[in-house]
Amino acid sequence: MIIWITSYPKSGNTWVRAILCSLLYSRNGNFRLDELEKIKQFPMKNHFKDFTDDIFNIDEISKNWLPAQEKLNLDNSIKFFKTHNAFCKYKDYVFTNKKNTLATIYIVRDPRNIITSLTHHYSLNFNMAKEMLFSSTRVLGNEASYKSKGHVYTVLGNWADHYNSWKKLDPENTLLLKYEDLIKDPKLQILKIANFLKKYLEIYLTDKIIENTLISTKFENLKLFEKKHGFYESVTNKITQKKTNFFNLGKENDWKKLLDSKVKLEIDKKFSKELIELGYLTK
Repeated sequence: MIIWITSYPKSGNTWVRAILCSLLYSRNGNFRLDELEKIKQFPMKNHFKDFTDDIFNIDEISKNWLPAQEKLNLDNSIKFFKTHNAFCKYKDYVFTNKKNTLATIYIVRDPRNIITSLTHHYSLNFNMAKEMLFSSTRVLGNEASYKSKGHVYTVLGNWADHYNSWKKLDPENTLLLKYEDLIKDPKLQILKIANFLKKYLEIYLTDKIIENTLISTKFENLKLFEKKHGFYESVTNKITQKKTNFFNLGKENDWKKLLDSKVKLEIDKKFSKELIELGYLTK
């Protein structure tokens, strides 16, 4: 069955995958960036090769979400997948279910900080990034990314839709992580992840493995790894046509310093319920 690592884009999904790979697959917790390949993304083109040739059709993709997962689960093993897909229903087709899902790790991030990451990663201005956050019909995917990286359509919805959707699947088997807590106290979050995994896997973790994981998956070290070796998930800026850093600002991404006050107020109003619930906004 699948353990999902899921989030709205630019919320820390890759960082959590690095921690998981360090705990589960590295030698003594010493993470290497290429180990991220051990936790792949769903949905991708290769997952649908036995079900449809019409990869650019969102109806065909959604219709085959569950059949593709059922095929992946035929070996009865526990596996991890990254996804940005909402736990949604597209027309008559649900993204996943308890039959195929063992557990979920959901990473949430203050949308007022996400917006600045979106502008960098997707070559958007602030208004375009805001519209992406606000769009209840937002879908990721295009022919270019399909051809270059094998991506297929991913249904997002807006930021609040995405967060609320994954709360519904199986609360008892969901770990909620906040990006801001990963910044503030990464060791505590690593221990939370390790303890959550022990509910489903037999894993042996020493204090040394935890400490090495903490050091080798620091945001600053991930940024250094990317600078030295490159990173396959980095993208090309649509304006400059140059590769952008995937690991960009980290804790320096502070909406109080970077975000236009008008956009900030619009986000506060649009997502006030969720922002208060998560402690990002006070009543």
